[in-house]
Amino acid sequence: MTTYAALLRGINVGGGRKLPMAELRTLMTGLGHTGVRTHLQSGQAVFTTDDGDTQSLAERLSRAIEERFGFAVDVLVRDHAYLSAVAEACPFPAADLEARQLHVTYFSAPVTPDRFAEIDQAARLPEEFRLGDRCLYLYAPDGLGRSKLAEQLARPRITKGLIATSRNWNTVLKLVELTAPQA
Repeated sequence: MTTYAALLRGINVGGGRKLPMAELRTLMTGLGHTGVRTHLQSGQAVFTTDDGDTQSLAERLSRAIEERFGFAVDVLVRDHAYLSAVAEACPFPAADLEARQLHVTYFSAPVTPDRFAEIDQAARLPEEFRLGDRCLYLYAPDGLGRSKLAEQLARPRITKGLIATSRNWNTVLKLVELTAPQA
C-alpha cells in the first residue's frame, strides 16, 4: 500500500465550485481508498491504495467528483517520493523565506523552458521562477496575490494541454509529511 496526495485544482476558492472536505473523504473512501484525510479546504486529500497508477487514480477521482458534485475538477495524484523530491530540489532558499513567498506549481506532464520563452524574467525581478520535475518553483516576495509573474505563468497559452495547480510552501511541506510512510 502506498500513500498518495490528490491535488484538486480550483475548488472552494472565490465562492464557486464548492466541494466540502467531509463529502470528498466519503467519496474517496467509496472508491476503495483507505486512510483518507484532507488538508485545508483548498483541495488536498491524502489516501492509501495499492493501485500504483497515478494517472488512473487521478482520472477516477475526477470522474467521481463530476458525477457527485456536477462540475469537473482537474486532479493530480502524487506519491511521497515525488513530493519529497520536489521539496528537496527547491532552487530557492526555502528555509529563509516566508511560506507566502514560495510556491510550487505541479504539472500533469514535464514542461520545457520553451513553453515559458515569452516571459521576460529579468523584467519581473525580484520575482523569479525555475523549472523542476513536472513542476515550477515561484519566488514571489510580495506573495502570490500581488505577483505579476504568477499572472503571466498562469496564462492559458502557457499552460495549454496541462493540468497545473499551485501550492504555497507550507502546503508543499505538509503534503510531504502527510504522505510519509508510517513507522
